Formats: sequence, C-alpha cells, structure tokens
Amino acid sequence: MTTLEFLGAAGTVTGSRFLVRTQEATVLVDAGLFQGAKRDRLANWEPFPIDPALIDAIIITHAHIDHSGWLPGLVRDGFRGAIFATPTTRKLCGVLLPDAAHLQEEQARFTNERGFGKHHPALPLYTTEDAANTMPLFRSVDFETPTEVAPGVVIRLTPAGHILGSSSVHLKITENERSTTLLVSGDLGRGNHPLIPGPSVPPSAETVLVESTYGDTRHPAAEQDVAELAQLIRKTAGRGGVVLIPAFAVDRTEVLLTVLRDLMASARIPRLPVYVDSPMALRVLQIYRSAAAEGDPLVCRPAIADRLASADSAIDQFDPGGGLHECMSVEESKSLGELTAPAIIISASGMASGGRVLHHLARLLPNPRNSVILCGFQAAGTRGRALVDGASSIKMLGRYVQVRSDVMMLNSLSVHADCDELCEWVESLETRPRTVFVVHGEQDASAALALRLRELEYNAVTPRQFERVRLP
Repeated sequence: MTTLEFLGAAGTVTGSRFLVRTQEATVLVDAGLFQGAKRDRLANWEPFPIDPALIDAIIITHAHIDHSGWLPGLVRDGFRGAIFATPTTRKLCGVLLPDAAHLQEEQARFTNERGFGKHHPALPLYTTEDAANTMPLFRSVDFETPTEVAPGVVIRLTPAGHILGSSSVHLKITENERSTTLLVSGDLGRGNHPLIPGPSVPPSAETVLVESTYGDTRHPAAEQDVAELAQLIRKTAGRGGVVLIPAFAVDRTEVLLTVLRDLMASARIPRLPVYVDSPMALRVLQIYRSAAAEGDPLVCRPAIADRLASADSAIDQFDPGGGLHECMSVEESKSLGELTAPAIIISASGMASGGRVLHHLARLLPNPRNSVILCGFQAAGTRGRALVDGASSIKMLGRYVQVRSDVMMLNSLSVHADCDELCEWVESLETRPRTVFVVHGEQDASAALALRLRELEYNAVTPRQFERVRLP
C-alpha cells in the first residue's frame, strides 16, 4: 500500500513536508521550517513524526527555508540518505542553510545576552555544523531527467518558475508491480517574472498537490504597483528620508534591483544610492549572475542572458544607479545608521522575522520621513504582516517600536501564482487527476482555491495536518 502523509503545509503556508511510503521505500518531498505565528514556529521543536534514519531520500522543490530549512535537523537526528534537487537549488541551499543556522545561533546568543527570552538558555534549532554536514548528501538532478531516488520511486523535475532552480516534482511509484503517480507543484511562479521563465507544464498524475499561497487573491497589474513604488520613492527622497525594503534574499532582492534599475534608467525615480545589506542576498546574487551567464533557457530568460553577455553585464542588470553598495560586514551594516541623505536599503528577512533588517526597522520606523516597502507574502504572526495590517507599534529586539513611517505593500512583485494562475496550472495537465490536494496556504486561501477547483469539476480536498491518505 502506497501512502501520502501531510506533515506540514496543511492549513499553513510554511513547513512543507510530504511523506510517501511504500513497503520498500520512504521518501520525503520537501523538508521545510515552520515560520510565521508562534504556534507554527513551535512545531519546529517537536520531534519529527518518524525516525529520520528511516527516510531513504528527500526531494527539495526549491531552496526557500520553508521548503528546505529542516534538512540540517533531519541530518543531525540520523538521516543519511540522499537529497535530490536541481543543481541551482543545491547551490542556493549551500548559501541558505548555513546562513539560517548562523542566524539561529546569533539569535540565541543575542537573547541570552539581553536576557529577554522565555527559555534559559536559549538554543538554536540547529547549528552551522549541522548545516555543513547536510551539504555532502545533495545529489543534483537536471530538469526533465527521470531519476530513481529509492526502490520503485522515479522522479522527474520540471521548472516551476518561482525562483531560480525551483521545480515541480512528478513521482512514479511502483509497488508489487502496480504503479501510481503523484505530482507536487512546489511553489508556482508567474509568467511575468523579469528574470526566469514561467512554470512549465509537468506530466499528468493521478494525485496532485497544488500550493495555495494566494489561493484567494488576484494580483494587481504590475505596472500599477510599480508606478506606486516610484511615487513613494520620489516622495520619500523629496522629504529627505530613507526607503527600507525588507526582502527575501533569494530572488526578491534580484527582482528589486532589476526593477529599480529600470526605474532609474527611465528617470521615474532619482538615482539614489542603493544598499544591499544582507550577506546571504549578496552571495545569492552571484549565483543568479552565474546562472544568467550560462544561458540555460530553463533557468534564466534568454533576454537576460544576452544582456549579461556584455562587458558591463553585472552593472547593466543588477546595479540600479551605477553604484550598488554591497554591505557584507557588520561594520558596513552599522554604518547605514549614519545616513544623512535619501537612500534605498534592501535587507533581509522579507517578513522581518529576523536578520539585519530588524535593526534598520527599529531605527527608521519611528521617523515619518522614512518609508518601508513590503513586497512579498507576509505570513500571519510575522512583523511584516503586522505592518501590512496597520500596527501602530511592533515588538523587536526586546522592545516596542512606534510605527510613524509610511508603509506600503506591493503584491504585483510576488513570485507566487495567484488564484487564476493556480487554476490555469491545474487545467494545463493533459489528464485530469483523480484528486487535487490543496496545500501550502492559510486556511482561507486553501479553502477558496479548493472551492474554485470544485467549481471546475475537480475533486479538490484541503488535507489536515498529519493526515494520511492512500494513493490509488
């Protein structure tokens, strides 16, 4: 009997973990951290539902921490199998996982030094040593290449168009001479991504898992949001303020630099200094540049590769004003507190859940001359979500910070498909699946997408956390 268990991302956006079991194989698709609300984050501290040593293989759809961030914990607790992902996802995980571990160690240290945590001593979820022990287990799988990952389990990865290297996973599972198929969407992108192609049409499957991050939302037209972005930047610069953009280190920072470059080149905003204050984002930026230079059309849009082929490639594509400031060291980050002229700061994390951006928020939010621009999904329970919802004060670094700056949310720059695009992806499958499980969304979003799919006469279900189903 082949079963599928929803160990995460069922009723929540984060913590993607889908377990497939047969008599001969145990395979995990994604190993993400829970993020957002405290009740979700606490789930990271719970023992994994099965002994990690029993897992034969793990497949990672893409490098974002809510899909890959629990890998070091599994390795620490005994996983010794192979981790399969695209070559680019493997490279990105080589940046993100050590950084996530370091960030957790630093947060634990900071909490212990300041004494404002509820647990003494505060501990990291896992360490940089755990992350280092994880990377040798990775095995690269190219797009569209059937690969056996465990006895009777063959996978095929197709481009998902979400971030560099992101994939949907098709599994053909054979047990006792009978086969079934499972398709896991991963996070799906959009056709208007400025750097990478949109999702490819994957092979059909009897059972489909589709994400629903924006299952109840239609994104606004990109040009409308970009016009509002330009207007707020001009307004902030005019009053001598600083624009702070909390941004995910993977993909969002690169997209923002491209958008800012185009706005400055067309004189829609002044040529302000742009500071990227995130060592991880800067390391990821180099991976994006390399991928574009290699010219793989499944990884990067050909037009971008052509643009980067010139001698001034890096400046042309990712340097908005001809003077991008890359802040790697702590000293460079702290120096941004001394800015006296208008500037743009891009810093992680994108939901303001941690990282250097907290120090910038604590300094800039109380001043009405400044502006904070959020441009990605903000999970319930995060500081970013609180800002979007109009909070008058935000707790960070052990104190409450008053919100007097302008706050703006840009939905059109999302690299998640909206409800219409998600339905189009399901409808693009050549053969109608028996069941579509709607996952990776807040409850209202998942329920809304499931309803839309049922109206299209699909058997759409929203699974419960830890629910186990039998695959046909």
